[in-house]
Amino acid sequence: MVAVRPVRGEKVVTINRRARHDYDIKETYDVGMVLTGTEIKSIRQGKANLVDGFARVENGELWLHNMHIAPYDPGNRFNVDPRRTRKLLLHRNQINRLIGKIQEKGLTLIPLKLYLQRGYAKLELGLARGRKFYDKRRAIAERDAEREQEQKLRRRR
Repeated sequence: MVAVRPVRGEKVVTINRRARHDYDIKETYDVGMVLTGTEIKSIRQGKANLVDGFARVENGELWLHNMHIAPYDPGNRFNVDPRRTRKLLLHRNQINRLIGKIQEKGLTLIPLKLYLQRGYAKLELGLARGRKFYDKRRAIAERDAEREQEQKLRRRR
């Protein structure tokens, strides 16, 4: 995937498009990540995947599970497990607030976007509630209806 540079001076590495389809995103948080040298080099090459990832609070710390970062080719023995658990960096009061919200029924933390900002890898984490099948169909129908209205407006002009 080719990285895109939005206005804020960040370079988007990858986006979890499936998350917005499968979950209703209530809030988003920008968090830092603790990475090894070969992992950040691989991320700069755009070799990361967020699809199966999720975050969990364990012992008062935030951890990211199942995010895949491909091994860095010249990294040889310094490469680590591609799906290892990675620590996320967030302020203590924000973690405490997340603990309270996650204890509500059905809320989870899902990675939405991985980007580079001033040389650091950042992750946009979403507090989300899973959608049912009929909710997904309703969301698709609403999008189609909006698209048709916009097309009608364009035709009138």
